[in-house]
Amino acid sequence: VRGLIYDRNGTLLAQNRPSFNLEITRDQVDDLDALLRDLAPVMSLTPGDLARFKDRARKTPRFRGVALKTNLTPEEVAHFESNRFAFTGVDIAAGLTRNYPLAAQASHLIGYVGGISEADYSKLDERLYQGVNVIGKLGIEKSHEEELRGTPGARIVEANAAGRPLRELEQRPGQPGRNLYLTLDAKLQQVAELALGDLDGAVAAIDPQTGEVLALVSKPGFDPEPFVGGISNKQYRALLNDPDRPLYNRALQGTYPPGSTIKPFMSYAGLANDEATQDTHAYCSGTFYLPNSSRKYRCHKRTGHGTVDFRGAMARSCDVFFYQLAMNLGIDRITSSLGKFGFGRATGVDIPHERNGLLPSREWKVRARKEAWFPGETLNIGIGQGYWQVTPLQMAQATARLAMRGGGYEPHMVHAYEDPLTGAVTGVTPTALQRFGVGRAQDFETVVSSMESVMHEAGGTAYRVGKDAPYRIAGKTGTAQVAGLSQTEEDAPTLESTPKRLRDHAWFMAFAPTDKPRIAIAVFAEHAGHGGSVAAPVARQVMDQYLLGRVVYATATLAATPDEALTTDSGGSFEGYVAPDEVVAAPVEPALGEAAPAPVDSTADAIDAPDPESGFVTPLATPPTTGDAGERLPPDDEPPAKPTP
Repeated sequence: VRGLIYDRNGTLLAQNRPSFNLEITRDQVDDLDALLRDLAPVMSLTPGDLARFKDRARKTPRFRGVALKTNLTPEEVAHFESNRFAFTGVDIAAGLTRNYPLAAQASHLIGYVGGISEADYSKLDERLYQGVNVIGKLGIEKSHEEELRGTPGARIVEANAAGRPLRELEQRPGQPGRNLYLTLDAKLQQVAELALGDLDGAVAAIDPQTGEVLALVSKPGFDPEPFVGGISNKQYRALLNDPDRPLYNRALQGTYPPGSTIKPFMSYAGLANDEATQDTHAYCSGTFYLPNSSRKYRCHKRTGHGTVDFRGAMARSCDVFFYQLAMNLGIDRITSSLGKFGFGRATGVDIPHERNGLLPSREWKVRARKEAWFPGETLNIGIGQGYWQVTPLQMAQATARLAMRGGGYEPHMVHAYEDPLTGAVTGVTPTALQRFGVGRAQDFETVVSSMESVMHEAGGTAYRVGKDAPYRIAGKTGTAQVAGLSQTEEDAPTLESTPKRLRDHAWFMAFAPTDKPRIAIAVFAEHAGHGGSVAAPVARQVMDQYLLGRVVYATATLAATPDEALTTDSGGSFEGYVAPDEVVAAPVEPALGEAAPAPVDSTADAIDAPDPESGFVTPLATPPTTGDAGERLPPDDEPPAKPTP
């Protein structure tokens, strides 16, 4: 029996339900084609049912029953029983089928099981799948297949020359799969889904103290149930051709420019490399120019912010301040400093098909594009545009590391395993990450304080969302350009006048409470506009639910949803967390003069899509952006950057 999957509070996320299947034992049938032809109108068989039956039959001995149609309704069972006399070799068999109570709300995370394909058989040990007809195809169901599957039992039988069993000699009992208790909070997951409303996007929330993933939403999702019994070609094609791409996991596979959410990390880089202090000032006229260049680099506020200091630049998201900071740092120090937060490499979360994203660097551009690095590209990197590619989970993890002042843990989805026979629960020990910034604690505090001004000081880009919060939030809004302005355009078009595919993406990242962080979150809303007005309210509602147990800052969607409509049922026996036997202390970054670990290759990855049965869809390529904040190519009057000696 396959193991069950629960959330952190014992709410069932994947279960086994009794089912009835229509089976044919070919050894008892004289004319299989005639049988199928006669049975088709009686049981409303589809071409998909027949194709799957023939595929299963090729892998099964003739004397064993092969499922023709699964998950029969009571009406279908009754209808067959009344016609059973006409179909020798056909029978109704009882079994178990996988069921997912949250349906689309956790489909990308939990995944689903499906029939074992030829490709699956080529990779697995068939001895472990004797009598098993499903395998994890996506999500947790796939990544934790070994724990969930269990060990099949066996019977040693004496058989004749045709393979027909004569008598049983020995029976070996099997072992059921282990139950999984995830770090996920099902109610928090639903609140995040509702808070996104009609938006397509993603929400990733992590406990910074442990690396446990509290919520991981990708919207829209899909119903996993059809995949369990074998999805029809028509249904699958409809999902593939849906313009909203419901099979695309935006939280792990979606890579986007981070926009202004990169500015807290740029601020840290400036402080850590002594290119900025909390007293650093810059004058913003609305436009920035590189030396000896007429190329405009605009601030989002076309009239400029005037003189801004370190704190004010973060609160008001002044692009000119960060253009100057990026120019002072240079691309090499930016790459080195921001790589410590995990940008440019997968987080390592235990869900398959996570993408690396891209932390741009001089070396990457030479390797990938055979081109030198240009100074103007450094400015774009400084405000989160250009070549950047970041997943929402990466942003949440980077935020968690900032919350932990350089420490942190690897994100993970499983908190504990339960033996269903003994009830024994084994906790999972978090994996500590190498701590950085040791000896420069004030750098982190300066950045965190400036992020608080975004939320709690008048003029902050998310002040309306954070001003009445009963806890302190450190956050940053972001609006990532998809298509920019030409040099001759002065005013940005309105959101409503822009085709949806060219509208800006909305970002928001935060952690709270700032002094003792319990949640780090990243919200991404695809083609939705401004981060402060769209993404920040989503994050506030999720933080409310987790920290207060209820949503105080409610949008119309959540306000109209009664609390009892959210999943709270606990079907498991798990009574809260089991403390790990040992929490590994975070390793410390090498001191000056010591050997540092080898750098991580931040080349943007290219994932090979599994077979279509897995439900994974290769992400569409992100089109190059153009314009002042998303320029890919340098202007003619900018020379290439000089190579570092």
